Amino acid sequence: MTLPNKLTISRLFSAPLVFLAWYIPIHLGYFPRLGTLLLWVLFMLSEITDILDGHFARSRGQVSDIGKLMDPFSDVFLRVTYFTFFMGSGLMPVWTLVIILWRELGIMFIRMLLAREGVAMAANKGGKLKSLLYFISGVGGLIALTLRAWSPDSQWLGKSEQLSRILFIVAALASIISFADYFRSYLKTDIHKKFMSE
Repeated sequence: MTLPNKLTISRLFSAPLVFLAWYIPIHLGYFPRLGTLLLWVLFMLSEITDILDGHFARSRGQVSDIGKLMDPFSDVFLRVTYFTFFMGSGLMPVWTLVIILWRELGIMFIRMLLAREGVAMAANKGGKLKSLLYFISGVGGLIALTLRAWSPDSQWLGKSEQLSRILFIVAALASIISFADYFRSYLKTDIHKKFMSE
C-alpha cells in the first residue's frame, strides 16, 4: 500500500477516536478540558493527513483510482463524525447535518455509478471549497467547545457559539451548491444515460 493511501486510511481509524474524545470527556462530563485538547490534536492531525495524502500522491506519481475513491470516503466518514458531536453539543443545527448527510450520500451514490463503469470522480473546485468550509466550521465548533470547557463565564462564549452555528449553515449551503455542480457534470456523461435506460 502506498503512503498516500495509508494516510487516507488513517482518517478512517481516527473517526472513532474523535467520537470517544468527545463522548466520554465532554458529553458525559469526565475531564472536559482534556477532551477538548484531544479533539484539537485529532482534528488537526486528520486535516493535515488530508493535505499530505494528495500532495504525496501527486509528487510521487502515486495517484490511483482507489485513492480517488478512498479519500472522499474517509473525509466524509470523519467529518460526519465530528458534525454529529457538534450537533449533540447544541452547536450545529439539526437541519444542517441532515442536508450535509443527504449531500454526501448523494455524491457517494454517483461515485458508485461511475465506479461501476471504471470511472473515478475526483474532487472539483466546488468540492474543495466545500471541504474548506467544513474545516472552518469545525474550527469554529471546537473553539466554542473549548470556551465551554475552559472559560464558561467568558463573554466570548455566546458569540463563539452563535458564530459556529452561522458557519455550519454556510457549510451546509455550500454542500448543496457543490452537489448541484457534481450532479450537472454527471448528467452530461453517457453513464447517466445508461443508468436511466436500465
